[in-house]
Amino acid sequence: MAGFEENEISLKANGGTELIKRRLGGLLDPTLLDNFQIISSRIRELNPEKIRVMWSHDLPEDPESEKIKHKAYRDKFHKFVFVSNWQYNRYQLFSGLPYDTTSIIIEHGIVPSPASCLNKPNDKIRLVYTSTPQRGLELLVPVFKRLAEKYPNIHLDVFSSFKIYGFDEADKRYEPLYEECRNHPQITYHGFTPNDELRAHVDKCHIFAYPSIWMETACIALMEAMSAGLVCVHPNFGALADTSGGLNMMYHGNFNDRNSHANILYSYLEGAIELVKSNKSAELVGYAKFYADNRFHINRAMQQWENLLKTLLNDYPTIESRFIAEEKFVYRTT
Repeated sequence: MAGFEENEISLKANGGTELIKRRLGGLLDPTLLDNFQIISSRIRELNPEKIRVMWSHDLPEDPESEKIKHKAYRDKFHKFVFVSNWQYNRYQLFSGLPYDTTSIIIEHGIVPSPASCLNKPNDKIRLVYTSTPQRGLELLVPVFKRLAEKYPNIHLDVFSSFKIYGFDEADKRYEPLYEECRNHPQITYHGFTPNDELRAHVDKCHIFAYPSIWMETACIALMEAMSAGLVCVHPNFGALADTSGGLNMMYHGNFNDRNSHANILYSYLEGAIELVKSNKSAELVGYAKFYADNRFHINRAMQQWENLLKTLLNDYPTIESRFIAEEKFVYRTT
């Protein structure tokens, strides 16, 4: 794909990073992209003839991000792009990244769900989980099972598998949890589902149940759930507060005490169920959809990328101009 670099991991993956990359690659002018090497977090080889853009999706603590601590390595790039303000601030604190014009924030872009998704029947209230299992599924399943004892008309759809990243072997650890889902009459385990099919299903759901214990730099699943008119229940962990704009049923979790976190989650999910049950969720989800559709629209992200690339091409129009004088970089782990 012109401009957006692939590596041995991304070639097999269909996660959020890859979806955004492929969407943008299909929208941006390929002759413009040909001037760039845009690297999504995992740096392999650098092309001295291209304008080099580091597009970070990871945390600064990630081993792949270790080199960014070193100015001599940062100087190999013409621009750093981050996916949220929360993420960029963390790189400033953890990696010593300067607050200057070498960095920019361009948030993820989604294709908004149709307005018709706001008209959902509530004879059966559908909850949905749409992320890999280590992000909170182990916490959600027992809480949902308790709620199901009280609410016979609720159902949980679980779209969760490491197959989305091509890591089939990683699913083995979670197979007992998947089987627990399969065996419950009010839970449907779907595994990995292509994004278009997944979103068509999410549009029909009522509650996005996401007790995330995984520190995310941004959350496309949350953006899409807000756009689909779901009551979104999640903690204020990582970039989730940044992504949500504080509009959802967001809670302060307790990651030091699993039982405490489970009790908090139970309370908030029950509140969301009662909200949907009483037909009082329209104002909340309507405004959240308007917010997500405007803030995260794919066309907005595309325009920001196009503006950035055109500016960089104007600054570095020739191969000669893209050479960056650098001190010798020596990578040390200590």
